Amino acid sequence: MNASHDHSTLHEAHTPEAIRRRMSLRPDRGYLPDAVLGGIDGGVTTFAIAAGAFGAGLPGTVVVVLGAANLLADGFSMAASNYLSVKSEREEVERERRREESHVARVPDGEREEIRQIFAGKGFSGELLERIVAVITADRRVWVDTMLTEEHGLSLVGRNPLRAALATFAAFLLVGLLPVLPFVIAPSNSAGAFGASIVVTAAAFAGVGMLKGRVLHRALLWSGFETLLIGSLAAVLAYGVGHVLRQLYA
Repeated sequence: MNASHDHSTLHEAHTPEAIRRRMSLRPDRGYLPDAVLGGIDGGVTTFAIAAGAFGAGLPGTVVVVLGAANLLADGFSMAASNYLSVKSEREEVERERRREESHVARVPDGEREEIRQIFAGKGFSGELLERIVAVITADRRVWVDTMLTEEHGLSLVGRNPLRAALATFAAFLLVGLLPVLPFVIAPSNSAGAFGASIVVTAAAFAGVGMLKGRVLHRALLWSGFETLLIGSLAAVLAYGVGHVLRQLYA
């Protein structure tokens, strides 16, 4: 029944009308990957701070202060880095676009030959190949876009740098707040707060990992376990460092 339903749904999505509607929509890569990245980093770094501070025997109020400082400083730093990265990607596309437009204007025959060789490499030949070249090079925008994607391997579907940064920062704050939240609620009970922090953070790691698995089309349970394992290793390392330093300077 499910296989029949999936086949029917897939068939409906590939009718000429459905394809026409889908192709008319503006492509959007989305910002879920940015949020997943920010959430993982926020959870790992903030819980590592909480574990290290607890291992060093610091009071709960110190954990809150260190965690809050990390949320704002590291979260902003990561968001800014993502902003610059996405902005650089867009600038690279525009730089190559200007270069290709210049080449088309100055050496059109050479650029036309590049189109011919690109599609010859895809198996086209003879009259059909020449028709493809003629159609593509008849429209300057299509011509340049084809060079960007086929010759340079660039994606024309860009993300907004500010939205990517905001998605990263928001997820960093949301997930990164969870490890220190128990210390905010019960700053005088560090042991209890740390135990609650472990449970809450483990659930957050698993949830973000499963979301990452969905984005990457991987097994949800394995992706959740993988993220949980990485976060746990970071926490154990931080706790160990804090505990060792506490013994050295006690």
